[in-house]
Amino acid sequence: MTTYDQIFENNKKWIEQRLQENKDFFHELARDQNPDYLYIGCSDSRVTAEEIMGIRPGEAFIHRNVANLVNNVDLNVMAVINYAIRHLHVKHIIVCGHYNCGGVKAAMIPKDLGILNPWLRVIRDVYRIHKAELDAIADEQKRYDRLVELNVQEQCINIIKTAALQLSVAQGGFPKVHGWVFDIHSGKIIDLKIDMEGILQNIREIYDLTSG
Repeated sequence: MTTYDQIFENNKKWIEQRLQENKDFFHELARDQNPDYLYIGCSDSRVTAEEIMGIRPGEAFIHRNVANLVNNVDLNVMAVINYAIRHLHVKHIIVCGHYNCGGVKAAMIPKDLGILNPWLRVIRDVYRIHKAELDAIADEQKRYDRLVELNVQEQCINIIKTAALQLSVAQGGFPKVHGWVFDIHSGKIIDLKIDMEGILQNIREIYDLTSG
């Protein structure tokens, strides 16, 4: 386990490595950010966006919370999405969940969890929406894994419902919304192949915010 003091030593080594590769690295980093990606992931300490994606500082705008939720009353994630779309002009928005997610597991347990209740209710609502499919899965672990996937799917839909996303897509065709699951057992990123265009079409009657 890394000690507190080691963190600063690691930071020095990281600076040296970056400067060896590019003496202007920090000068360029300080100028501005122009990421192509917005990554919305889980706060779980085992799932770090830059490492699993193989990217460097400046390549992704990142937001993390418990169970990678996009809750329309959470001003934090809504501000991140709006800023990423309207000011950073990201080309891709990724919602990344992961198997063995503690937040999703907690939502599967019918128990009073105090302050976590309103947060986990979003995931419990995902279960309610997909109850028939999930209840048909006899294996508890497979049901758990499927809820992780369905939770990612529903959070992608929540992004597609936003005015910022719809207006940007109508004007320029971007950003694209993607749903991923990180398989913590193998290290692989699984693309759930979210049908963004199909979802936009299906929800248009109720959620279309591009007119007026």
